[in-house]
Amino acid sequence: MSINVRFAPSPTGYLHIGGARTALFNYLFAKHNKGNFLVRIEDTDKARSTQEAVNAIKQGLDWLGLSPDSEYIFQSDNIEKHKEVVKKLLDSGKAYYCYTTPEELSQMREEAQKQGIQFKYPHIWRDSKETPPKDVKPVVRIKLPKTGETVINDLVQGQVTVANEQLDDFILLRSDGSPTYMLSVVVDDIDMNISHIIRGDDHLNNAFRQYHLFKAIGVDIPKFAHIPLIYGEDGKKLSKRHGALGVEQYQKMGYLADALKNYLCRLGWSHGDNEIFTQQQAIEWFDLKNVGKSPSRMDFKKLENLNASYIKQMDNQELLNIIIPMFGKIDDIAIKRIEKGIDSIKSRATTVNDFTTLCDFYVNRPSFPLSDEKTQKLIKQNSPDILENVANVIKDIDEWSEQNIENTIKLFIEKNNFKFAEVAQPIRATISGTTKSPGIFEIINILGKQETIERLTKLSKNKTDS
Repeated sequence: MSINVRFAPSPTGYLHIGGARTALFNYLFAKHNKGNFLVRIEDTDKARSTQEAVNAIKQGLDWLGLSPDSEYIFQSDNIEKHKEVVKKLLDSGKAYYCYTTPEELSQMREEAQKQGIQFKYPHIWRDSKETPPKDVKPVVRIKLPKTGETVINDLVQGQVTVANEQLDDFILLRSDGSPTYMLSVVVDDIDMNISHIIRGDDHLNNAFRQYHLFKAIGVDIPKFAHIPLIYGEDGKKLSKRHGALGVEQYQKMGYLADALKNYLCRLGWSHGDNEIFTQQQAIEWFDLKNVGKSPSRMDFKKLENLNASYIKQMDNQELLNIIIPMFGKIDDIAIKRIEKGIDSIKSRATTVNDFTTLCDFYVNRPSFPLSDEKTQKLIKQNSPDILENVANVIKDIDEWSEQNIENTIKLFIEKNNFKFAEVAQPIRATISGTTKSPGIFEIINILGKQETIERLTKLSKNKTDS
């Protein structure tokens, strides 16, 4: 059997982080089984669907490296086919026109609520011989079995059973002739030759109804796999109160696509004790049998730590290709400095944004007084004089190297009976504007003699600023 899976988002907003994981699991399953990963945009709700949301979904999937194996499919292009299927179901007696009005349905729901029972459409027009009212536009409902059970052997949830008396004759076509979600999804899955439906377990109830629609149409029923949802750290369903929800927000916060995919992969799926792995390894290992049945919890600290590991392991040039454009206007001298200092910054950064902040001093001179109060406190009253003297001694270094810079400054400290911190701390604060820079001898070496001297003497020239 050829493997075809699909990710089917509605274009009503951003690419949700839960949706991204669903897309990832579909992608990995397809690639592991030498199948096809398809994306269908479910845009039949024109009132809520937007081109902006379509673009956000595409950009999010592209950034994650989860582009489909064929052109994007739009559900709205297939509406006539949806209606055709309903006609065949009507002709074969597997569906029927229902003339119950919205007002009547509302009354029935109210009555059920009063009785404390769950409302289910009571099949009024299913086998009716009455003459239909001329002033009512009917909906079309499918005939579902009234007795027995429906059993789905879900590839994640296991065997799941529901009594057919709990299922209602759901609507296929609305009174205005438009297809419902339940109909469109099934017809499109048939058209796309979908073999496995892998989606969130909030769709499990839909699966029982869709099962019968596949059966009524007379096609092989795809295999179902319903993945538990992602919850927040508080154990509640992920929502805006938990922070970032859209994939583009994670990109803006400086997370790497590969790190985010690795993290999402481990949210509900495992392969032994492996925590960090490549996408190719994930493809080789992925199996729905290893997807858990319980909801997963977002742990932003864990994601941050994983992202930091990816930054440390990342090829320098690949990282530079991401970092350099983030500075906007940047000259060649600054780029060379970042290239020389990249390894030390990599060991300290947790996100790409963090990386740019940590190496900003290679691009821009700190402004005084420093905005970071903690760093500003490192500059004492006598710091300008000390720094000017440091500038004078390093001016005489003939062979500019990190080792010679260290020897020269340490000799200056020893001769003047200073403590190391009395000199090193104001040096760091003045030339980097931060307390989180790499070692001062390394950054002095990378900045170069002239630039370092100009930064060190800035305080003595502007004592009132400090």
